[in-house]
Amino acid sequence: MSVIVKEVLDRKDLLLWVRFPCELYKNDENFVPFLESDEIDTFTKEKNPSYEFCETKLFLAYKDEKVVGRIAGLVNHAYNKKWHKNSIRYTRFDFVDDYEVSAALLAAVVDWGKEMGFDEVMGPMGFNDTDHQGMLVEGFDHLNMSITFYNHPYYIDHMERLGLAKSIDWIEYKIKCPDEPNTRIALLSERLLSRGKYNVVTYTDRKLLYNDAFEAFRVIDEAEAKLFGTVPLTPAVIKNMIDNYIPLVDLDYICSVKDKDGRIVAFGVMVPSLAKAFKKANGRMFPFGIVHMLKALKGYNDTLEMYFVAVDPSHQLLGVPAILMDTLVKKCIENNVKYCETGPMLETNGAVHGMWKYFEKEQHKRRRCYSKSI
Repeated sequence: MSVIVKEVLDRKDLLLWVRFPCELYKNDENFVPFLESDEIDTFTKEKNPSYEFCETKLFLAYKDEKVVGRIAGLVNHAYNKKWHKNSIRYTRFDFVDDYEVSAALLAAVVDWGKEMGFDEVMGPMGFNDTDHQGMLVEGFDHLNMSITFYNHPYYIDHMERLGLAKSIDWIEYKIKCPDEPNTRIALLSERLLSRGKYNVVTYTDRKLLYNDAFEAFRVIDEAEAKLFGTVPLTPAVIKNMIDNYIPLVDLDYICSVKDKDGRIVAFGVMVPSLAKAFKKANGRMFPFGIVHMLKALKGYNDTLEMYFVAVDPSHQLLGVPAILMDTLVKKCIENNVKYCETGPMLETNGAVHGMWKYFEKEQHKRRRCYSKSI
């Protein structure tokens, strides 16, 4: 029986679309589902402010009346305007190992792109740089992070057969937390702080963090402005992220660096890993997902996930990253953290990769953006 592709037009189909990966990967020990409620909000225009500059179409693939794949087409007008591109993105591309299925799904996005006059398809890329992006091409034997895609190794063969080629890669490190602070980093941090040009801020009050977070995201936006695929973060997008993250984060693992005028020039956020909690919850917040999450966030957790680490470009070469790293490393040692996992970092982002050169680390995962002309 041939593949039938249908556009998602109602909530019933949206639930099927969101839940498909949990069925596809139900026997894979390294797959970590996203929270179902988060994914529904992400693809609900009234909940996601990125729809101010994006359009989407979601598709399900059926074979023998069974769901066998899904994909979303995404037009990011801000990206096309900023980078002078004429591209349509795809995201949440999941399918059984059947070329007819993957081809039909990609064709649905390509056809929509052609209708709108686009000449390139690229992905997996989301609404902005804080959304999930990059197809896993190395590291299938490692537990996925709670903020990244997981996929089967056979996806790579499908991408190549579909005529898609590498645009760029992201890499991820698993960093071993040292037993003691790095002497060189600690001395540099102490020297900079003693001169009075910078001040490190740790947080015990969520209200203070909430207020500082808006300026911190300005730093993140400026630090990533020249990186592949990024778009400016609008005030509404920033507020949405802050409202979602602030109630969850552990204040122990957040710090900022301010200059002598009180302006934030660096910001770091690490979160106790939620990967195992999300997996136990199978993507559902209730009835037990919230319990697993609270245990991961409030109890002992030996692994942290790095959500944001950013330094104002004008301060990157002045030693400011050392202040950020020294503060966070000391907190990790104090709390007996064993490992920190970085989020995906562009392979071309030398400034970020250089931050980890003093640590024992393993480059354990790699992700890829695939693209082709249409």
